[in-house]
Amino acid sequence: MKILILSRKPSLYSTRRLKEAGEARGHEVRVVDYLRCYMDITSHRPKVMYQGHPLTGDAVIPRIGASYTFYGTAVVRQFEMMNTFSVNESQAISRSRDKLRSLQILAREGIGLPVTGFAHSTKDVDGLLKLVGGAPLVVKLIEGTQGIGVVLAETNQAAGSVIEAFRGLSANILVQEFIKEAGGSDIRAIVIGDKVVSAMKRTAQAGEFRSNLHRGGSASKVKLTPEERMTAVRSAKKLGLGFAGVDMLRSNHGPVVMEVNSSPGLEGSEGATGIDIAGKVIELIEKRHADATIHKTRSNIRH
Repeated sequence: MKILILSRKPSLYSTRRLKEAGEARGHEVRVVDYLRCYMDITSHRPKVMYQGHPLTGDAVIPRIGASYTFYGTAVVRQFEMMNTFSVNESQAISRSRDKLRSLQILAREGIGLPVTGFAHSTKDVDGLLKLVGGAPLVVKLIEGTQGIGVVLAETNQAAGSVIEAFRGLSANILVQEFIKEAGGSDIRAIVIGDKVVSAMKRTAQAGEFRSNLHRGGSASKVKLTPEERMTAVRSAKKLGLGFAGVDMLRSNHGPVVMEVNSSPGLEGSEGATGIDIAGKVIELIEKRHADATIHKTRSNIRH
C-alpha cells in the first residue's frame, strides 16, 4: 500500500516511528507537509497537489497540529472526497480539538467527566464557581494544549482573577472541579480501532499539578480496570476517532475523562509501555484496506 503521513516535521518521533513501522511491513510511506498541500475543490475529480504534482495514496495518517486544525482538516477532507481512507476523519479531528464540543458529546453519551462549567460573561463568575463546587478548581483555556493555559485556583478569589484575566484576552475558558484524589496523576490510554493497545500513568513533578510529560511529568506502565478500558474505547468511538489518546483521572466515583487527543504522541507511551503503537496503527490501516477490498469484490459480484 501507499501511505501518506500528514506531518509538518519528518524528524518528530511519532512521524518517524509511523514511517518506520509502515516500511517495515512492506508499504511505501511518504511524509507530506499538509500546509504545503493545495487543492482543487471544485473539480469532478478532486485533487490534492504537493510540490506541483497530484498526491495519491491508499491511506493517510493525519498528524495535524492544534494551531493548524482548520487547514489540516480541510486537507484530510479533500482526501476523503477522493475515497482515501484516513485513520482519523476530518470531522472527528475537529470534534476532538473543540474541548467544549467534545465534552458535550461525551456527557450526552453518559461518559464520566469532572463537573465542568462554561460561561461568557465575567459577571456570572460567582454563579459559575458555585455550579462547579467552588475552589480548589481548574481553569482551562479551550484552545490550550500540552498543559498550556491550565491553572489550578486554590480559592474562589484566585479563580475569579484568572477567569477575568483570560476573558480580558477574549479567551474561551472551562472551569472544572479539581479531582484531589487523583494525586497529581492521570492515565493516557491509547485506543486504536476498538481496543486499548497501551496505557501509561503520568505523574506530575513535585510542586506541579499538571502531569503532562511536556511539563516534566514522569510516565510508567499501568493496568486499567475494565471500567477504565471501556470508558477509553467508548470516548474514542463517540468522537469518531480510529486512533486516539484518552486522558482520564481516577476519581472517587470512577474514571473521568479530561480530554481525547486525535494526534497523541507516541514517544511517552511507547517508552513507558514498550508496545509498538506505530505498528498497530499500520495494522489498523491494513485491516481497513482488506475489509474495503472484500466489500468492493462482493459488490462487483452482485452487480
